[in-house]
Amino acid sequence: MNLSLRTQFERLDMRLAELDANLADPQVLGDLQRWRQLSQEQSEVAGVVGLWRRFRQREEDIATAREMQADPEFAEMAAAEIEQAEDEMASLQAELRLAMVPRDPDDDRNAFLEIRAGAGGDESALFAGDLARMYLRWCERQGWRTEVLSQSDSELGGYKELVLRVEGRGAYGRLRFESGGHRVQRVPATESQGRIHTSACTVAVMPEPDETVEITLNPADLRIDTFRASGAGGQHVNKTDSAIRITHLPTGLVAECQDDRSQHRNKAKAMAVLQARLRDKERTERAAKEAATRKGLIGSGDRSDRIRTYNFPQGRVTDHRINLTLYKLGMVMDGEIGDLVDALQAARAEEQLAQLETGGA
Repeated sequence: MNLSLRTQFERLDMRLAELDANLADPQVLGDLQRWRQLSQEQSEVAGVVGLWRRFRQREEDIATAREMQADPEFAEMAAAEIEQAEDEMASLQAELRLAMVPRDPDDDRNAFLEIRAGAGGDESALFAGDLARMYLRWCERQGWRTEVLSQSDSELGGYKELVLRVEGRGAYGRLRFESGGHRVQRVPATESQGRIHTSACTVAVMPEPDETVEITLNPADLRIDTFRASGAGGQHVNKTDSAIRITHLPTGLVAECQDDRSQHRNKAKAMAVLQARLRDKERTERAAKEAATRKGLIGSGDRSDRIRTYNFPQGRVTDHRINLTLYKLGMVMDGEIGDLVDALQAARAEEQLAQLETGGA
C-alpha cells in the first residue's frame, strides 16, 4: 500500500477519535440534527478504521513471524503464519481501496430520467420508445417505482420526449452514467429498401433534490422590524407594535405579517413565508443550473455525439467511454443493462482510486 493511502487512513483514525469526543459533548447531544450527522459519519469512518487497524495488526504479525523464522524450531510455524497474514492483508487491502472511493451524497437519491429523440426523425422517436422500455424493465428488476412526469408521443410510435421519475434507494447512483448520446444502427420499420440507418437519442439523468431539508437562516442575515398594524382590526391594532417585517439581507427578500395580535405568532408566520420564498428562489436557480447541466450531460443530440452505440445487424452494444462491447443486444434492450452499469461504476471507482493513490484527490 502506497504512502498516500496510508496517510489518509491515519487521518481517518484521528478523525474517528474526534468524532467519538464530539458525540460525547453535551452540546452536541442537545442538537439532534448535528448529532445525527456526526453519528452517521462516525459509523462510516469506524468501518474503514476497523479495516485499517486489522491491516496494521497483520503487518505487525508478519514482522513478528519473520523474527521467529530465525529460530529453526519455530521456522515452519512462522512461515505458515506469514502466508496466512499475507492472504488476509491482500483481502483487507482490496476492501480498504473500495472503502476509500469518495461517495457522492446524491447517489442514494431518487432520479429524474429524461429521454429525447435526436437526429433521425421518426426512427429516433421509435428508438426513444425502445430506450424507455429498456430502462423501465431494468428499474422494475431493481424493485424501483417509476412514474411518468411528462411525455410527448410521436405519430408513428415512440416518444419525442419522455421524463420519468425513478424512486428507489441508489437510483441516481446506478443510472447516472446513462447520461449522454445514444446511437442506434438498424433497418427502420419505415425503410422499404432494407438500408441501415443511424439515429440518435439523448438521455439526461439528474438527482431529485431533497425538499425536506430545512433552509437554515443565519440570524445575522435577518433584519426584523416591528411596527404598528394598520387597517381593520379595532382599537387594539393602533396601540401595539405587533406587526413583524423580516428582511433577508443577502437576497433582499421581505416577508411580513400583521394579522395576529401576538407579535410572537406574527413572527413565526412571517418566518414561514420567508422560508417558502427562499425555497422558491433556490428552486428557480436550481432549475437554471440543471438546464445548463442537462446541456452538458446530453451533448448536441447529433449522430456523432454518443456514449453508446446499439448495432442491431451485428447484435452488439458498445459503450465508447470504457471500450466495452457486449454481443447480447436483445437482452440489453429487454432491460438487462446490469453488466454495463456495473462496468461503468467499476471504471469510475478505479479512476477515483488512482487519483487518491497519487494524492490527486
